[in-house]
Amino acid sequence: MEATLTVEGAPRELAPALDTCAYRIVQEALTNVARHAGGASTEVTIRYGDAALELLVVDAGGAAANGRGSGHGLVGMRERAALFGGTLDAGPVPGGGFRVHAVLPYPPS
Repeated sequence: MEATLTVEGAPRELAPALDTCAYRIVQEALTNVARHAGGASTEVTIRYGDAALELLVVDAGGAAANGRGSGHGLVGMRERAALFGGTLDAGPVPGGGFRVHAVLPYPPS
């Protein structure tokens, strides 16, 4: 699969558990591209915002229209995000492809 990575904002040190959560969400999203989108070209964006880390994984096509495969990938990603007070949205992209977007708030200092 061809994937591009973009990092936006000033990278910051994350708590180990939050860092692992973010890694696992991106890992599962890329696994889903390989399984359900035939390894379509994919863009991964990691955005360090003021209050949250945002993860965006968008593939160029082939994913199931409803985003509900037989596995637990999307459910697991949502559960991981929720553990940190975050959110995860996933669904088809107009014109083809699939998008996973997670927002993981930084813990209070």
